Amino acid sequence: MTNDVTRDWLGDPEGTPDPVRAARQSAKPALPKRFYKEAGIASSEDGYRLVLDGRPARTPARRYLAVPQAALAEALAEEWGAQDEFIDPARMPLTRLVNSALDGVAERREAVVDDLAAYAGTDLVVYRAGDPARLVAAQAASWDPVLDWARESLGARFILSEGVMHVTQPAESLAAIRRAIEAVGSPTALAGLHSMTTLTGSVLIALAVLHGRLTPREGWSAAHVDETFQAEVWGRDAEADERLARRQAEFEAAARVAALSQ
Repeated sequence: MTNDVTRDWLGDPEGTPDPVRAARQSAKPALPKRFYKEAGIASSEDGYRLVLDGRPARTPARRYLAVPQAALAEALAEEWGAQDEFIDPARMPLTRLVNSALDGVAERREAVVDDLAAYAGTDLVVYRAGDPARLVAAQAASWDPVLDWARESLGARFILSEGVMHVTQPAESLAAIRRAIEAVGSPTALAGLHSMTTLTGSVLIALAVLHGRLTPREGWSAAHVDETFQAEVWGRDAEADERLARRQAEFEAAARVAALSQ
């Protein structure tokens, strides 16, 4: 591993921040060798920092990799400690999401809230199939409880649509969802909510997982009722299943970051 890449993770107090270099290095196909023996956490003025062999780690934009919650910091340290001879970012979903929160979400909070709130206008769970009856029933069984929860807990009532015909949702319902999103104070929790939403197309499912109404596995299953039905009818596809498994792992990591950020 080059000194440049080492500084990108461990930090160099004498150097000048260079996120472009960090991005360029992370884009290389060759995985860097593990350059530390132990990963741990240390208390600091900005919460709990990830430390590698006692030295503070940094994000690609050169911020300290630090979070306010000890449990989340411990999870990051476990992720780094689990790396083998090489450091594989694909096996570090928590670190990638926290890096995104610290380097992006924290400074673009309003834009992230806007993006999430926009999903409520076209949320997955309001667009229903007209047939066959088995799919209609499966969607209702998975999605109606989410809508009931949104109405009872968030004060947001949604109008259903059959097929892909756009339906304009009540302004007060959209405002209620926005308030629920704005109430997510932690940048890491907001990043987790954003990741869950973009992976499923449903901010309502993501909020239900964030608030414990659904487990992460239940949330993922609810978001993929259609795919499950199609697989039952036409059979499974190994490549599609592999892609879904990778995305589910990302979803569950996002849910974990959000939960540990509360």
